[in-house]
Amino acid sequence: MVIDVQEAFDDPRWGRRNNRDADRNIANLVDAFGNAGLPVVFVQHRSGKPGSLFHPDNPGHALKDYLRASAPDLLVTKTVHSCFHGAPDLHRWLAANGIGTLVISGITTNHCCETTARAAGDLGYDVLFALDATHTFDRTGPEGHVVTADELARTTATNLDGEFATVVSTQEVVELLQGRPASPLLSTLNMIPPRGMVKS
Repeated sequence: MVIDVQEAFDDPRWGRRNNRDADRNIANLVDAFGNAGLPVVFVQHRSGKPGSLFHPDNPGHALKDYLRASAPDLLVTKTVHSCFHGAPDLHRWLAANGIGTLVISGITTNHCCETTARAAGDLGYDVLFALDATHTFDRTGPEGHVVTADELARTTATNLDGEFATVVSTQEVVELLQGRPASPLLSTLNMIPPRGMVKS
């Protein structure tokens, strides 16, 4: 799953971001899934507010350039944080295609990616959270202190790992898709049906 990888997040108003390698890692995951013949889901956030960067009339709504050449097996449009509250119905599509394992990547780490991972874990999916294929931004807390993007990402990893998801790296996922090294996680990825078998 590639969540909200849209031009809007390149706008400087977001402030300082972490993990400059996130876009490269997301692209590597998309390529790896394509090479393995496994389905890919893109999720695109859509705002109903004309002034929003994510409004469909604004250029920020578009997927980032490196994704536009790829044809996902499913494109979900959402207006809230969880990808399970969008259209088409993600949970229904996954169930119809017998998909029980998700690899999550995208923007931002601690908002839509973490929210989706929590929902997926509660729904019974095996979730691999590719932390280095996500990024986020510094945030100002309620008392006025700044929490850095790196701190937020570490907190997300701590929140998720072992409870809602397994936190992994892009390289680990790529190696799993290539069948090396032997890992118990490989069995969950092997249960994802090939692209030719998924229903639209």
